[in-house]
Amino acid sequence: MLLELSLDKIATLTQGKILAGKGENVFSHISIDSRQIINPGKTLFVALRGAKADGRDFIPALAAQGVAGFLVHDDFDLGKIIAGNVGIVAVQDTRKALQALAKYQREQFKKPVISITGSNGKTIVKEWLGQVLSQTYSVAKSPKSYNSQVGVPLSIFGIEPYHQVAILEAGVSKAGEMEILEKMIRPDLGILTNIGTAHDDGFASTAEKIREKLSLFRDSKLLIYCKDQRLLGEQIEQSFDSDRLISWSEVAGADFSRSLKSMEYGTRMILMKKDLSTFTFQIPFTDPASLENITQVIVAAITLGQAAESIQEGINHLRPVDMRLTLKPGINDALLIDDTYNNDLGGLKVALDFMQQQRPKRRKVLILSDLLQQGMPERIYGEVSELIQNHGIDHIIGVGKEIGRLRESFPGKYSGFATTEDLLSMLNPEEFSNDLVLITGARSFGFEQVVNRLQQRIHGTTLEINLNALTHNFNFYKRQINPGTKVMVMVKAFAYGGGAVEIANHLQTMGADYLAVAFSDEGVTLRKQGIRLPIMVLNPVEESFDLCREFQLEPVVFSPDFFKSLALYCQNHQTHLSIHLDLDTGMHRLGFEEAHLEELKQLIQKTPQLPVASIYTHLVGADEEIHRDFSLAQLHQFARMKDEILAVLPYKPLVHALNSAGIVAFPEYQFDMVRLGIGLYGVEVTGKYDASLRPISTLKTTISQVKILNPGETVGYSRKGMLPNGGKIATLSIGYADGYDRRFSNGKGFVLIQGKKAPVIGNVCMDMVMVDVSELDVKAGDEAIIYGEQISLKELADQIGTIPYELLTNISTRVKRVYYLD
Repeated sequence: MLLELSLDKIATLTQGKILAGKGENVFSHISIDSRQIINPGKTLFVALRGAKADGRDFIPALAAQGVAGFLVHDDFDLGKIIAGNVGIVAVQDTRKALQALAKYQREQFKKPVISITGSNGKTIVKEWLGQVLSQTYSVAKSPKSYNSQVGVPLSIFGIEPYHQVAILEAGVSKAGEMEILEKMIRPDLGILTNIGTAHDDGFASTAEKIREKLSLFRDSKLLIYCKDQRLLGEQIEQSFDSDRLISWSEVAGADFSRSLKSMEYGTRMILMKKDLSTFTFQIPFTDPASLENITQVIVAAITLGQAAESIQEGINHLRPVDMRLTLKPGINDALLIDDTYNNDLGGLKVALDFMQQQRPKRRKVLILSDLLQQGMPERIYGEVSELIQNHGIDHIIGVGKEIGRLRESFPGKYSGFATTEDLLSMLNPEEFSNDLVLITGARSFGFEQVVNRLQQRIHGTTLEINLNALTHNFNFYKRQINPGTKVMVMVKAFAYGGGAVEIANHLQTMGADYLAVAFSDEGVTLRKQGIRLPIMVLNPVEESFDLCREFQLEPVVFSPDFFKSLALYCQNHQTHLSIHLDLDTGMHRLGFEEAHLEELKQLIQKTPQLPVASIYTHLVGADEEIHRDFSLAQLHQFARMKDEILAVLPYKPLVHALNSAGIVAFPEYQFDMVRLGIGLYGVEVTGKYDASLRPISTLKTTISQVKILNPGETVGYSRKGMLPNGGKIATLSIGYADGYDRRFSNGKGFVLIQGKKAPVIGNVCMDMVMVDVSELDVKAGDEAIIYGEQISLKELADQIGTIPYELLTNISTRVKRVYYLD
């Protein structure tokens, strides 16, 4: 929500100029996403410019939908708007204008604002602090990881007058960014979690990074920090007066001295203040990171005056929070969105927006608990009702005492239950066939039981795909190309193992221009799941012509004979098929050679049933500098060949040559479109921008059993595995049938368990692999990472003499794919 502002006031705050509309027009909603308009008649749409899209391109359609106001750059063409009473304010920079509005909104909130920053742990501290404080106060907090130059303003717009405290997260990646965030947030109480290596490339030194983080708190009344981080503690104490600092430490001398004692089911924490007053808490965690985070939370809660009993009550409901919106396969082709840690209005909006972006299913079902400690129920559930109705929900399943208020205003089906146990007793997974189901609720409702009841059981091994990392990589490559260059994304081979349908749907949402698949049946699957983007088929066969026609797939044509076959099919069926011409400039796999050009030109001219959508070639060695001259020769040959073809066409098809490596190595040859493949999935094959990409997938499994071996005992088939001095092994539930390559046998491969390497011992089996855990304290059920952010695919591929492509595409379809936003 936005505090009600007139068009005049908006123009004043943003130093803008009213181009259209009446100055007295009032707005109470703000949006930066054309897909997330709730109340168009009261909405101000801010047209941001980004790597993926320019917000002004959506303005005509939004005006036609009834959106009442727009904040635009001062070069906006007013002629694009054909509407009566639309208000338009032009500014020099719409992002700065958005921040100016957020600054004003923050100034109107007179209650405590807490801000959290640091290299690690800030999101989890924010979530836990919100849950603990909500035992006593009505809390506003940043949704998810909304901590950026745009995320912070959106978080501030979520603060309502009835909130008693606000918690805002702040994140920066380079020097100078925090000053902008500080002007908006103006925290009363600060928490600095820690300083790590994240975003080191954006700062000249660790000291500069600390100074940047600390600038958030320059005017805050108090700052909480851990004194045990020596460099951090010293710089804080040099920068701030001691009466503004609240420190905690394992040793005496801090404002809070902490002592820990391990218990059977967690940890006992004792905090002693300098006046010798003590606080004792039972913590459900034992790992150092969680204990550090919960200490920050407890010290902040005590500082705000929350009673120890209330803090403990909040802690009792905590567990390590999976800070992600997770997409999981459900029973009978249902699709589940697991948001079971969330319980506030801002988080619900994010989850509903995520739901809106998914591929169409039979129904949209929302399973929602009471929103606890959120303020006045009449107002809260009124806003919830408005949110739900604007997101097209078909069926609400409500759990709790207050959620039933939605029944009166919701026009669809409503089912109410007093408790989660009541819901589970009646929950039949068969009723959710082909449904899209969002499950979101307060921790105390235990909705993870609902997810477990509805989700598909496939395999203990899971491939997790981070959709935010995918977006990051897509935007990285968008920044490497010209604004008008289109992007075709390769989703062949099950989207490099990641799952073609969900990844294609996300790409469609992000603004990709084209998709490419290897075979027609892959394209058919995408069409049946609601993918509307143009789809190029790289390896079509004559038997698939019917499918190409029925599902609007665009086949690659690579030889005169294949061209003639497809032309004859179109003539016989009185139809047209858009085609893509593959020119062979050195790959010597498929494609027209220069000797074919005369015949090809004649075929094109006499076959209007086959309009040419694009002309392209494959680079052989763009990923290796040693082949640079050959690649340039390919590109020059391609330029000549495509010019000959273009000369006989009365229209201009798309032209493309660059793959992921080529985008980086030969940016001057972008032509009309580039083809993004392995780079999207986090592998930068040239090695120039490794640090700029994020791995999108993590393959993980669990320990099935732990065994002790005596000296001389062997492991696995053919007795290949041996620990001469004896030791301990763990059997993992993954094997070569899941895509874990057999070449990793006998110490060639390793996994990570508890952050430490465990080498493979013996041969990789079909469904299992054994690893040496002699030096680790592990048990059945513990997680093992096969690859991900901590284990480089390149490193693993090098170990067995292959390439990352093979490791990615080998992951079996029996391995469950889980998609999430972190």
